[in-house]
Amino acid sequence: MNLFDQIDLMARGGSIALLALWSCILLREHGNVLAARLAVAMSLAISSYLIITIGWYDRPMVLGLLLALGAGATPGLFWLFAKAWFNDESKLSPMSVLLVSLSVANTLVVQLTFPWHGMINIVAGALFRIAMLAFAAAALWEVWRSRDGDLIEGRRKLRTRLTLVVSIYVIVIALTEVAAHNGLIDHRRVSFVGAIAIVVVFYFCAKMLGMQQAELFGLPLAPPRRDAPQRSDDELLIARLRSHMANEMPHRDETLSIAKLAAQLGEQEYRLRRTINQAMGHRNFASFLNGYRLDEVKSALADPAQKDVPIITIALDAGFGSLGPFNRAFRELEGMTPSEFRARANG
Repeated sequence: MNLFDQIDLMARGGSIALLALWSCILLREHGNVLAARLAVAMSLAISSYLIITIGWYDRPMVLGLLLALGAGATPGLFWLFAKAWFNDESKLSPMSVLLVSLSVANTLVVQLTFPWHGMINIVAGALFRIAMLAFAAAALWEVWRSRDGDLIEGRRKLRTRLTLVVSIYVIVIALTEVAAHNGLIDHRRVSFVGAIAIVVVFYFCAKMLGMQQAELFGLPLAPPRRDAPQRSDDELLIARLRSHMANEMPHRDETLSIAKLAAQLGEQEYRLRRTINQAMGHRNFASFLNGYRLDEVKSALADPAQKDVPIITIALDAGFGSLGPFNRAFRELEGMTPSEFRARANG
């Protein structure tokens, strides 16, 4: 074992220990938050990848298969984590779970057919690499599409850099393994690419551990400290904002952004972001708008005079862009479908 191999092993062990510590902190502080649980699962998957890319076994074995399945789940888990954390989701959609489960099942096919290198292995291997790239692209899309509405300052700064680093790394792994599988590069290069994951792990954990707990996965447990002038200014802005939302109903504009709302109020965007987040308790702009939209929808559904108006019409008039996001938001808030709410409200 040369010096590089010794350093590599120590670095991998340190990364796994750091991921274990990070996971314990998440489970202790945020164990009830979906994004935190997904971060723990992703840490286990990354640890599996760091172990299996050492190349410590040369024959099929159950432990190696389990580690391979864990490593293969990393891109999918990263996509689920990006969706849950950046969009503040509280539950996984059945379709998302199905897609990740199928990718893990495909990894199992790759591993079980590996010794024979037959057509099934070739096809499954190609699907595995396509899935890696697809999950990386999907995670990038999740980060990009919701960037402007993120009200958590620390998360807004971290999201683009972190996701670009991890997603690009997933792409590099996929391309490297394709090249190694076709004999274009030595398999030791794959191990070297795996070693680079250590840098990504340390960067990820350092950034996340450096964030405040309230910014990480949950709302502040107590109101933020503010001196008298700041409190007075915030209360004035909140009053103006609530009056504007009630009278002008800007939430009906499905293209409304926080920049556009700030312009309507004649306020600086950063100040409006801070007020909606720290003083009003919203982690993203979409949840702030959906509160007003859902209030309008519930009022219309409970109005006997509007009992014949289609629910989709009411939802679109309130500012929802389509029926899918509206139904999810409504069920999450009320625990029932809009139809059931209307039936109960009208006896």
